[in-house]
Amino acid sequence: MADTPLVRPAVQSLVPYEPGKPVEEVQRELGLERVVKLASNEGQYGPFPEALAAIERGAPGLNRYPDGGAYLLRTALAERHGVDLENVTIAAGADSVIMYLSIALLDPEDEIVCGWPSFPSYVLDALKLGAGAKRVPLTDHRYDVDAILGEIGSRTKIVYLCNPNNPTGTMIGRSEIESYFERVPAHVLTVLDEAYFEYVEAEAYPDGIEESVKTGRRALVLRTFSKIYGLAGLRVGYGVGPAEVVEAIGKVRNAFDINQTAQDAARASLGNAAEIAHRRRETAEERSRLEEACTGLGLTVASPPVANFVYVETGEDSRAVFDRLLREGAIVRPLGPFGADDAIRVTVGTREENEFFAAALERVLQGAHTSF
Repeated sequence: MADTPLVRPAVQSLVPYEPGKPVEEVQRELGLERVVKLASNEGQYGPFPEALAAIERGAPGLNRYPDGGAYLLRTALAERHGVDLENVTIAAGADSVIMYLSIALLDPEDEIVCGWPSFPSYVLDALKLGAGAKRVPLTDHRYDVDAILGEIGSRTKIVYLCNPNNPTGTMIGRSEIESYFERVPAHVLTVLDEAYFEYVEAEAYPDGIEESVKTGRRALVLRTFSKIYGLAGLRVGYGVGPAEVVEAIGKVRNAFDINQTAQDAARASLGNAAEIAHRRRETAEERSRLEEACTGLGLTVASPPVANFVYVETGEDSRAVFDRLLREGAIVRPLGPFGADDAIRVTVGTREENEFFAAALERVLQGAHTSF
């Protein structure tokens, strides 16, 4: 018995998430006057005024446990989307919904299918449980639904369609989604990950809740308050889908998974359509500037980007580019863990932040060229 491994084999082979250092620590270590973080796809705007007011109102009651069922927030989301309360699940970020869904649905003999590179949690959460994961290469930086369908088998429980895809920022159009659902086997649950839904302006972009969940398809749609709503620090995500799936998630979800401050701030953020439109418009303008800055330096950007970040092929090990940019005070995301060793992901910041990054990137690339 002494030789029996303490840690499960499925977990032993995993690589822990490597969080970035705080901006203040990077400044101290490297002696930098200014550091701009464009690595985590956070929105460039803070919480809505309504959310800040809700946080202040609720602060005196933080000696109490939060509402374990997030009843008021779930009710507000159900009303907003025109679904029943039983169709809405809440967790500490959409990432947590993925984790709970995996726990609820996947046995070791099951598998998931997703595009690649894409959001790593789809794969990691399956592997943690001893399940399999099929990673289907993207076509032109986009999810290829035909290739995805070709990899679905009798063991496939979940198919993830990340739309827009993280980290490439590209989308799957309505016609492709329709074609997919016409052919996907009935035993599969399709997860439409729409974490960046509010940023997309394209008419061809489908609303998964309206066009898939509410039409009776076997689909779960993921959304979040961490991006355009400016609540990444509070971690609020949700899913809308079949009642049996929401119920299954509820059976494995931690009772107090999402704190009360997060619930209150998220609920207060609903309904401000004008501010959402403003943030979407400003993000699109700055995204174009960021894309032009990268392509102007001869780099390839996954196109067209529709979320709040751009995917940039560096032509070399992205970790090396990350390190050189870090020394210039610009923090980006090297995409090795996402399945793209030669690419970085750059979050759209403010105009000043984007200009700071562009100047740093130019210096980094010029330095690399002159070193040959």
